[in-house]
Amino acid sequence: MQIEATLKSLIKVINYPFKEPQELEMALRKRLTKKEFKLFRELASNTPKEEIAKKLNFDTPEFERVEQNLIKKLNLEQTKQLLYSYD
Repeated sequence: MQIEATLKSLIKVINYPFKEPQELEMALRKRLTKKEFKLFRELASNTPKEEIAKKLNFDTPEFERVEQNLIKKLNLEQTKQLLYSYD
């Protein structure tokens, strides 16, 4: 799973380096809904969007809605503070 690469593709402005993968996963679990977290994990494993939608039982509008909510949450400053390593 490529957590850091996926975060870099979804977050518009990155100000600091990210934490370790285990810490990132814990922070994401804390901040995202179950659907959003499952979608993020599938995106991180480079699964095609059609397969993700089928696997998670999303129709097209629901997939797009959850994906947009995921992107919005990841770009919030509150979320970024949980993901950054300030060392």
